[in-house]
Amino acid sequence: MLRLLIPIESAEGETRVAATPETVKKFVSHGCFVSFEKGAGLKAGFKDTEYLSAGAELFTPEDTENWKQANVVLCVQSPTKENLARLSPNTLLVGLLNPYKNQPLSKALQENKLSAIALELLPRISRAQSADALSSQANIAGYKAVLIAAAALDRYFPMLMTAAGTVQPSRVIVLGAGVAGLQAVATARRLGAVVYVSDIRPAVKEQVESLGAKFISPPESEEKPKESGGYAKQASESFLNAQRKQLSDQLAEADVAICTAQVPGKRAPLLINEEMLDRMRVGSVVVDLAVSQGGNCAGSCIGKTILRKGVKLIGASNLPCTLANHASSLYARNILALLGPLMKEETLLLDTEDELLAGSLISEKGLIRFSEVLSNGELN
Repeated sequence: MLRLLIPIESAEGETRVAATPETVKKFVSHGCFVSFEKGAGLKAGFKDTEYLSAGAELFTPEDTENWKQANVVLCVQSPTKENLARLSPNTLLVGLLNPYKNQPLSKALQENKLSAIALELLPRISRAQSADALSSQANIAGYKAVLIAAAALDRYFPMLMTAAGTVQPSRVIVLGAGVAGLQAVATARRLGAVVYVSDIRPAVKEQVESLGAKFISPPESEEKPKESGGYAKQASESFLNAQRKQLSDQLAEADVAICTAQVPGKRAPLLINEEMLDRMRVGSVVVDLAVSQGGNCAGSCIGKTILRKGVKLIGASNLPCTLANHASSLYARNILALLGPLMKEETLLLDTEDELLAGSLISEKGLIRFSEVLSNGELN
């Protein structure tokens, strides 16, 4: 029988949980034995009794035997090194493991002979859509970023016709038209703002315009940035300089800028520099979703709101944790969609030739499969 373990998340500020009563019930129907740590779902709005009713067995943090018996650990972020050391060899770890240049994780996987699937590395292909945890969480981040901006702004978002006269709608610029960016566009439009979108990929123009926004075409360049596996690739510095020059005039007229541009495993591109911030009007707001990767906006800080010459710079990291219930529900379904088809006769079949696992199975029984991912160093 396949034994699954769902622990309390140990990362600071993490409120999500890797399984919900809904997905636990489905895992049990697959023939799995599910061990659920008491209180692991409380911050996401799920009671222990709901997990019991779904068929899980509850255990306490002091009970180390459950860790030793587990075949698969489902997590949002990686457990502590102490808990990883409790696992038996060949145990599979599944979660958003922050694999890029994560030397401590690499060491723990090797020392304890663990296998690991990093959900960040799932390819963005049709087959993987239901398991795409990055997209489900980015959707939430894009939505919440706009709400944060609207609350911080000194103006209405929509146009209003009042007895005192007409109030013009706010002007929002979204930098990056990935999943988070497109959700930010949709949310800002629903709130009545006029929305402009900048992205290095001309191919997203149709998606942007279908949501009612105006696309800012990227600057002309012989070297066109592309994408790989559904993710944007890093642009050259000369291209980014041309893009900044183009954006400067747009930002001077903007009320809100939502920054979402990120490149997996790389430092986020700096899209708004000090000179561009100097041109923004007093009272405007910048929400930087890329702040944990270095930031798209100069001066943004993780988890802080900085008032710079009257412009609010909001370093919005880990926004899915602020909507923990829905974030957990979607994330848990992502994991179920990935693992469900791999369950054969009460075991997990990990085929490294499978397109879904070829790039996301970062460790197999302690053997690191991608040294370029799990290597030492800093984001560059």
